[in-house]
Amino acid sequence: MKLLGISGTLIGDKTLSVVKSVVDQASILDPELKTELLDLKTCSIEFCDGRNFADYNDDTRRAVEIVLAADCFVIGTPIFQASMSGALKNLFDLLPITAFRNKIIGFIGTGGTYQHFLVIENQLKPIAGYFRAFTAPDYVYAHREHFNERNEIVDAGILERIEALASQIVRMSRGLRAN
Repeated sequence: MKLLGISGTLIGDKTLSVVKSVVDQASILDPELKTELLDLKTCSIEFCDGRNFADYNDDTRRAVEIVLAADCFVIGTPIFQASMSGALKNLFDLLPITAFRNKIIGFIGTGGTYQHFLVIENQLKPIAGYFRAFTAPDYVYAHREHFNERNEIVDAGILERIEALASQIVRMSRGLRAN
């Protein structure tokens, strides 16, 4: 089983820090789990414009192929203007409707205000539904106060939520594979 962590931003390190923490925790829970990180900041993904998939650049095609090869996901985004990042939305637009079908997604949000956690409930979970994915019941929302100056998570409550989310993704994905 392969878990893909997606950091859906072109700027900053907090989102990647939380995504990586969930992926690392999942690896501890299931040592046989294969993991990969897709950090959109390191890719030159083109804007989705409806052209033939083969006509996009190598980074765009590779990112989509990485997503299609995964069995479960932890997807993180910073919250900008009460919405997910444009980079993550663009990746979603590039994917075929079957990309997440019957797979587990756990969501992460990072933001500057405490109210932005609602983006996970009101935007990300409905997108997962559109893709016919299953979502982990819990999610992680981290505010700037939950990090130290090196963008490491220092808040005990957030660390507990990371453990819970990793556990749900692993358990739910195993359950789906068993059927």
